[in-house]
Amino acid sequence: MTLLFFGLGLAALILGAELLVRGASRLALTFGISPLVVGLTVVAFGTSSPELAISVQSAWSGQVDIALGNVVGSNIFNVLFILGLSALITPLIVHQQLIRREVPLLIAVSLLLWGMAANGDIARWEGGLLALGLAAYIIYAIRASRRESVEIVEEYAAALPANAGAWRRHWSVQVALILGGLMLLVQGSNWLVEAAVTIARALGVSELIIGLTLIAAGTSLPEVATSIMAAIRGERDIAVGNVVGSNLFNILGVLGISAAVAPVSLTVSPSLLTFDLPVMVAVAVACLPIFFTGNRIARWEGGLFFAYYLAYTAYLILLSTRHSALATYGDVMVFFVLPLTAVTLVVLALRGQRAEA
Repeated sequence: MTLLFFGLGLAALILGAELLVRGASRLALTFGISPLVVGLTVVAFGTSSPELAISVQSAWSGQVDIALGNVVGSNIFNVLFILGLSALITPLIVHQQLIRREVPLLIAVSLLLWGMAANGDIARWEGGLLALGLAAYIIYAIRASRRESVEIVEEYAAALPANAGAWRRHWSVQVALILGGLMLLVQGSNWLVEAAVTIARALGVSELIIGLTLIAAGTSLPEVATSIMAAIRGERDIAVGNVVGSNLFNILGVLGISAAVAPVSLTVSPSLLTFDLPVMVAVAVACLPIFFTGNRIARWEGGLFFAYYLAYTAYLILLSTRHSALATYGDVMVFFVLPLTAVTLVVLALRGQRAEA
């Protein structure tokens, strides 16, 4: 029954996110908001609505590790797994200058979250500050969209959910879709959180590990579908913009709102502070050289991202099972693999700058 409710909760979250994206995007277009703004905000945020539902529910009910692990794990999953898999399908040539501004912003926001968590908790006022940052980002995205090329705007317009009949164009239908999506998100989050806690206790692993893996991957399925389908159709700006926009929303919106509405401050696990948060920051920083080397994410770079997600997941499995190989595995990653990758990215960035010069 636990697995059944986990599956039902996940299905409700995915369907709820789909209804919310369709209703909100069409309603926004009805009120004259540009397709690019809708794509960067409504669609990117809508695909992150499962994370919002799960983290708010978890924070309110006291499962803080699930709330925090879901956000951190989703951000790692979005870049390493989704962006990596999308680039493996087709090299991503990103023409959108907006991305080059948003990636440094994502790095700054990730560092801000790490700094907030350094004292061992995230207070309600800090959550409110992050939520205000989300409002500032939306205003920024609207202003920046006015400088985008016609090709980019048309790409986002073509990717938005189309209406097949006159009844779907009426605002009341879009409102009904939004309300239906929200109801499914709330119910699905209840089922998924309760099932996840039960599974964690049955397997003898921490709720943090469940949040970083099962829940993070499950709630990111809308981003998986959106980015991979966009890559297959050749809409490469959307494939990348969806990931970057969703990661910004996860920190500013999901975690910000969760911390602001929680009855008490969110206690940060020591392992999250010393390992998972630094990994999240490192993943955001790793995007910077790639986006500045000809705005191209090659297949081998996508493969590198994907391999790192597998390595990160393997580490979490070894950690949860307290395997004897954990120490050796960690040393190899810290003292060999990560430095080698860092040197490679720096060399690529320097080559890219010389080529532009």
